[in-house]
Amino acid sequence: MISGFATSDGTKKFAQSSGTNQDNFKNFANLTLSNVGIGTYLGNPDSRTDELVKNAVKQSILSGINVVDTAINYRAQKAERSVGKAISELIDEEKISRDQLFLSTKNGYVTNDADVKLGFWEYVKEEYSQKGVIKEGDVTSGYHCMTPTYLSDQLDRSLKNLNMDCIDLMYLHNAVEGQINDVSKEQFLENLKSVFELYEQKRDEGKIKFYGMATWECFRVPHDSPQYLSLEDTVNLAKKIGGEDNGFRFIQLPFNMHYDQALLGKNQLLKSKQVSILEAAASMGIGVFTSVPFMQGRLLTPGVMPEFNELKPSLRALQFIRSSPGVLAPLVGQKSVEHVSENLEIMKIPPIPEDDFLALVKKLTS
Repeated sequence: MISGFATSDGTKKFAQSSGTNQDNFKNFANLTLSNVGIGTYLGNPDSRTDELVKNAVKQSILSGINVVDTAINYRAQKAERSVGKAISELIDEEKISRDQLFLSTKNGYVTNDADVKLGFWEYVKEEYSQKGVIKEGDVTSGYHCMTPTYLSDQLDRSLKNLNMDCIDLMYLHNAVEGQINDVSKEQFLENLKSVFELYEQKRDEGKIKFYGMATWECFRVPHDSPQYLSLEDTVNLAKKIGGEDNGFRFIQLPFNMHYDQALLGKNQLLKSKQVSILEAAASMGIGVFTSVPFMQGRLLTPGVMPEFNELKPSLRALQFIRSSPGVLAPLVGQKSVEHVSENLEIMKIPPIPEDDFLALVKKLTS
């Protein structure tokens, strides 16, 4: 098992030795983080994709990215294993050290294991039901489970998959979206309290450093939607459990030039004022990572995105997202050498200064 976690000194050293534009790192939670991260969502659960993902992670890290994101259910646990192998190889090659990388994963969805030759429900029965990890009624119609027993089991599996003894950031994965069709909002908030208590316990045990919520809709929808979640209430819940030094420090949500609600939607109430989720997060010291920067490639079709700065579509998409005030980094899913190389050209140029970005947004929305 690889010991350690991202540190202030380690991540700062990574940035300084990365050979990339130093404006492409942001300081948050006493860490120096690249303003683009690599995601590992898509791909078949096979050995060929394992190799592609492993190599893409290695190439990304060697090109100046120290933010790596995965989830236990991605490719039925194989994404985590690919990430773990990539980091292990780089450490063995003495090209990086564990303290230079910020590693996040997610739990909450019920997943099987593509390396175990059992059908999905056979695996669930054998690994979870028969061992008392999951009881009747624990799993929602959205294949989601957020009981402390299940999440604790999943954390231990993630640590084993990644070959790590500590994960920098553990997200509760699409919790509102996976639960709200089956439980009341009141019951959900009670369940969320139990999850935060578990995550604080795992911080005390040294298995995670921070926790957060990876979401799809709950922080973007109107406040009268059943799926809506108040970030202020969520932060206050974490403070009630873990005090001012609680581990709830990050959220993840979709954001791009099509899904622009995080920037333009004023759906969050903060101190009686309507603000966007990015404004709310910045005000409360919550870091925001963003998903689906290219909408699985749909935004890269010529003419779909407005043009600016004479950038090719992929770089234009990343430049817009990472320049948005309140965003730490977009997470880019990339596997082929060509796509990784093309996307990582963004690390050679600085983000748009805030005043210029706001002028660009005004121009694009007028």
